[in-house]
Amino acid sequence: MVRVVFLKIAAMFLVIIAGWLARRRGFLAAEFTATLSRLVVDVAFPALVFTQLLRTVNAATLRQGWLAPLLCGLLILIAYATGLLLAPWFSGKTQRRTFLFLVAIPNWIFLPLPIAQALYGDAGVRVVLLSNVGAQIILWSFGVWILHGSMRQAVKNLCTNIGLWATAAGLVAALLFPAAHALETMNPAQAPPGMMLPGALVQALAMVGSLTIPLSLLTIGAQLGELTIAFHRFPKVLWGVLLTRLLVAPLVTVAIGLALVKMGAPIPAQMWMVMYLIAVMPVAISCSVMTERFGGDTTLAAEGIFYSTFFSLLTVPAVFFLIQRFSL
Repeated sequence: MVRVVFLKIAAMFLVIIAGWLARRRGFLAAEFTATLSRLVVDVAFPALVFTQLLRTVNAATLRQGWLAPLLCGLLILIAYATGLLLAPWFSGKTQRRTFLFLVAIPNWIFLPLPIAQALYGDAGVRVVLLSNVGAQIILWSFGVWILHGSMRQAVKNLCTNIGLWATAAGLVAALLFPAAHALETMNPAQAPPGMMLPGALVQALAMVGSLTIPLSLLTIGAQLGELTIAFHRFPKVLWGVLLTRLLVAPLVTVAIGLALVKMGAPIPAQMWMVMYLIAVMPVAISCSVMTERFGGDTTLAAEGIFYSTFFSLLTVPAVFFLIQRFSL
């Protein structure tokens, strides 16, 4: 497991570096990077969500996986509470909100998705995608409140979030039309005439969705390439973000998870492992956009994203090694 995690993290980081170099050398202009980001978030990712849920969800798996959004929301709240305890040691009042936001919000979708797929196949992908529902709701409600203290914009963004609509559509289609899971791999020679068009549509969406992970990693790298990062001695608040986001909050989450397992919590071990995977992720790439939009220290957010993504190459496999050792 640890080798798989390290290999996936290393491979993804190399793609991120490719995007970073492309931006630094001018191959990806800022305008194109912004367009690429919109393409990933508003087109490729919704297509991935819809087709993956259509392929992997049925009534039985949904009964097993409905806790994933709640658990993902819980791990974000655990990270926030951990940051709240440590904030007086690392941040002043002016940076307190940004510190808490960066600690609380991990990269919950694009980095853990390929790792979960490598470790657990379609089941892991399903848990990550269902977790996305809880993470999105928390980000646009509790996250906005952390930064700005206002909920009005949060409600508007939740109602217009394409990823959430695609999730709802995928779940409804999978439950109402159980046979639709075969459309993606349907043999045209054996398909009934009435299923040709739906099959073509689902397969087209699957092709678009397959672009999500490579394009998202290139976009992350290009976005990091746009940031002005000062390579100097880390300020105390940045040390606090890195230590809390990458080590302290994940270890607290793992400890709580192991305690719940010992108490007999009826949650599949595989789901716990995917939750741990999300918990150890670096700062979400969207945090710099959120701090700029809703108020906060954008420089601290940019540095937190860059350095936490870099150091996660070491911390994610290390924490997973500890999880594997102590959960046996």
